[in-house]
Parts: sequence; structure tokens; C-alpha cells
Amino acid sequence: MHEHSSSRRRRASIGTGTVALSLGLCLCAGQLIAASPAAAATTPAVTPVAAAAVAPKVTPSMWSAASTRSLKWGSTLKVTAKVIDPNTKQVAKGTVRLQGYSNGAWRTWDTETVKNGVVSLTAKPTSTVWVRTVFTGTGYNQKVTSKVKVTVKASGAKVLAEAKKHKGALYKYGASGPKRFDCSGFTKYVYKKAAGKSLPHKANTQQKYGKSVAKGKKQVGDLIIFRNGSYGYHAGIYAGNGYVYDSPHTGARVGKHKIWNKNYVVRRLVA
Repeated sequence: MHEHSSSRRRRASIGTGTVALSLGLCLCAGQLIAASPAAAATTPAVTPVAAAAVAPKVTPSMWSAASTRSLKWGSTLKVTAKVIDPNTKQVAKGTVRLQGYSNGAWRTWDTETVKNGVVSLTAKPTSTVWVRTVFTGTGYNQKVTSKVKVTVKASGAKVLAEAKKHKGALYKYGASGPKRFDCSGFTKYVYKKAAGKSLPHKANTQQKYGKSVAKGKKQVGDLIIFRNGSYGYHAGIYAGNGYVYDSPHTGARVGKHKIWNKNYVVRRLVA
């Protein structure tokens, strides 16, 4: 009985080892250990799925045109642009930006989405500037047009805008800014700052400058010289609707005042 039992245990042990080897595994101290590299090498490698090919981006054709290369300060610059896909010959969908170059960087003024045909963009540049248009769209390379120079000229609106900046400044005889003014000192400062025009510091002499304009044709920004006879004693800047911006007299401040005297002349220093 004893010998038969030993034989059965040996056969069981051998059988277990046979099963383990047939599976390519080894049972050691109760742990399951992977087969040797040589055995693993016989296992077929799994081939990864190839990445989908990325379609190359298209460089669109683009043109743009400015409504003018020279405009008055305060006027609106209009730029039109059209973008075409060279492959389909159809309008390329995306976004067009109008940019101006200032302070060492390109700055976006207006943005429009390209849907059908030509897009229009607008801006009001305050000084002479370089402008360009930039297109971006899904599936397209960015397209930038050549820069063009737009000259901004001084205008009556710019002169008036400068005059308004000094509203509330106290009158001081002989002063010509930037914080205190007498009447001709005020007009002298404003025209120089806004339009680069040099005027003498005396109302009577200022009436000799610029182009003579009939009272009925005066425009915002024109120089108004009030007179006693033919002598000019006070100066102001026409603000429209029968008003002027001026620095009136001692104790008063720069502001918008009704024209009180019919004896005056109009001089135009900017277009």
C-alpha cells in the first residue's frame, strides 16, 4: 500500500510539470512566471493601425483695395477684400482682418467673416499709417496682403477735437498752453498741435493767415477773428451752429460760447 501511494504521487507531479511546460509556463514556489524570450519570440507581433493621412493646407489667392490712399482726419477708410480657393475657384471661407501698423506692431481694427463674395472692412485712422489685410481659415495657410500707406490729413474736425481737449483751462494773459491760455495763445496752440500750422501770438496778426472764407460758408475748425473796425481783438475756433471754442477773458475758462458779435472774419487753415 505504501509503495503504490508513492508511485501515484510521482506520476501526479510529473503530470503537472508536463502540463506547465506544454503551456510555455513554469510553476516556481507557487508563482506563475512567463516563458523565456525565445518562446515569446514565436508570438506574432501586433501591427498598429496606420495614422490617417493629413491633407495639405491650401494657400488661397487674395486681393484687397483701399477706398483712398489719402483721407481727412475723422473720415472713414474702407477696404474691400476677396479670397479665392485656387483649387475650386470658389470663395474661400474664413476670416479677414484689417490691420494698421502703429507703435511697432500690427493692430487689428476690423474683422469680417468671408461668406459670399467681397467683404468690406472699415477704420478711422488718426494719423498716416501702413495698412494690410490678413486671411485665416480652416484648411488654408494664412494669407497676408502687401502693406499700403494711407496718408491722413489734418481737417477741421481734428482742429475742433483738439480744442475740446482743453475745455476748462483757465485764462491767463500771454499764456499759450498747454494748461493756461489767452485767446490767441489758445488758437496758436491748437492749430500747431492738430495741424502743424504756426500762428503768431496775436489775434490781429492771425487774421492775415489762412484762406479768407465768407461767413455763410464757414466750417467746423475755421479760425474766427472778432474785430473792432478792421482790428482783430479776439480769436476763436468755429464749433458749428453759431458757436466757437475760445479762451474769453480773465477769470473765464476755455469752452464753447455763442458768437456774440457780427463783426468777424473767417480764415481757413485746413481743408
